[in-house]
Amino acid sequence: MRAVVVTAFGGPEVLELREAPIPEPAAGQVRVRVAATTVNFADIQGRRASYVVARTPPFVPGLEAAGTIDAIGPGVTGLEIGQRVSAHTEGGSYAEYALARAIETFPIPDSIDLESASTFPSVGTTALNLLTLAGRLQPGETVLVQAAAGGVGSTAVQLARTLGAGLVIGTAGGPDKVKTVLSLGADAAIDYRLENVAERVREITAGACADVVLDGVGASSFEGSLASLAPFGRLVAFGQASGPPPAVAFGPLYGENKTVIGYSTGGFRRARPHALRPVGLAALRLMAQGRWKPLIGARFPLAQAAMAHRMIEDRESIGKVLLIP
Repeated sequence: MRAVVVTAFGGPEVLELREAPIPEPAAGQVRVRVAATTVNFADIQGRRASYVVARTPPFVPGLEAAGTIDAIGPGVTGLEIGQRVSAHTEGGSYAEYALARAIETFPIPDSIDLESASTFPSVGTTALNLLTLAGRLQPGETVLVQAAAGGVGSTAVQLARTLGAGLVIGTAGGPDKVKTVLSLGADAAIDYRLENVAERVREITAGACADVVLDGVGASSFEGSLASLAPFGRLVAFGQASGPPPAVAFGPLYGENKTVIGYSTGGFRRARPHALRPVGLAALRLMAQGRWKPLIGARFPLAQAAMAHRMIEDRESIGKVLLIP
């Protein structure tokens, strides 16, 4: 099979399309013939060797894919060959075939195309958990989503509305992305390149600020996120695309009963995959009902994986970027 390999830690140029053996599913695994896979920022961090769980080159990157099951390992029940599925993958999804644990494999309704389905394990599951489990969103509350034109952000904007948020505010860089955020259903969009995010949030909310803030950007946005947080609010840090967030001064948190909480879908996968599955099923059900739709901004063939990585690193992408074998 053809697969993209990280040949050494470094820039996008270390991604190389190679021939690789087709993997065989072990006990509890299925093999998926990949129709589409996504590029996540964790793939870029892994390529740079800066991810929390670093793998040693050469390896195939990729965390999720959609396609059809073409082989099943011992002990797997409830799944069958030929079934359309989407899955968190094991051992990399930038390939024509990928392995996945059965517990992390989800049958896809006929109403959902495989390209859209390839995005749901990361963006759907993550956004829903950010808002409900970590953010504890209550009906009528105000939500601020940083990087709202990205994969998780664009989904969080839609799901916040679905879950009954009173006011949804998104940030984005540049006029085109601002328009995209508004088209997703946000009540207001802030261009962080031109405006002070915290000041604009206070203006939009008449000084009340945001009850739930979702921040996957890190260093460049975290202080603005914290300054935008209302008393009794919850700030969920789930990534550091721009670098690690700065240290937090806890004194102001105590006095206003504010919460800063970390979240990682990868951490759930490693420690509590069974707890993650119901959220995945719920996100998939909401997608099938048309309550949210993944924003797909670009598609590349496997051979152009380096171009896909550069697009994301240069902040030129909108929504999810896909690789098509």
